[in-house]
Formats: sequence, structure tokens, C-alpha cells
Amino acid sequence: MQLTLQLKRIGKKKVKLVPFTLDKTPKTLKQLLIACVTNQVEAFNNKRLEVNVVGFLSPSEIQHQATTGKVDFGEITNKTLANLQQSIDNVLLAFQDGLFVVFIDNSPITDLKTAITITSDSQIAFIRMTFLVGTYW
Repeated sequence: MQLTLQLKRIGKKKVKLVPFTLDKTPKTLKQLLIACVTNQVEAFNNKRLEVNVVGFLSPSEIQHQATTGKVDFGEITNKTLANLQQSIDNVLLAFQDGLFVVFIDNSPITDLKTAITITSDSQIAFIRMTFLVGTYW
């Protein structure tokens, strides 16, 4: 199943769209979160394992990277792999603690056991919450 996830932050206008492929259709929010984390951990670990053979940058690559504000060779020095079970536990705890909320087709999902219906046209939004810190005078 092909999906597009919308990643948002409160107070920011920028929305990051992430294309996503799931092997099977999740039936609950918990299954959706586990599938998303599994997919991202595999991508993260695969990126850590691949070997970068090219040791130079072309002028066009330098120009392109300069527009983003950082020019580098793309080499990853930290080769530590992510732990899948720990990542799943973290996302479930973060949802329960209210660090992010999930909307599916503009309806908030507030419980991990909530049954969901997702199609390839569904709009799935993950919104990271921002907590205010400090004192109010």
C-alpha cells in the first residue's frame, strides 16, 4: 500500500511529505505506528551499512549542496544501528505521553487500540507538539 505521510510541527508552516510503502494494511493506530517505525529503522540502518565509493564532488553537486547550506561528501561517521524494538517502544510511549498526535483524514486518533481504515488516498498527519517552557510573569 502506498501512502503519503504529512509531518508537521505546531507553530511551523512547513509540512514535510514522506512517501511510504506498507506491506499490509494496518487495522489499528498501534499497527500503523509500528509499521512506520519499522520502515524508517530499516531505511536508517541500510543507509548506515551502504558503502560510499565516490570520494569527490562534481561542481554541480557542490552548487546544489551550497543552496542547502552544507557541503559534504555524504559520508556517515556514526555507524551505530538503530534498535527496532527500542524504537517501537519509544514511539508508543511518545504517543501516550502526548508528544505527537495523529490525524487520519482530518480525524484525530487518540487511542492506540482505535480501529482505523486507511486507503491509498487517506491523509495521515503526524503533528509534533511543542511544549512551552519557562515562567509567565
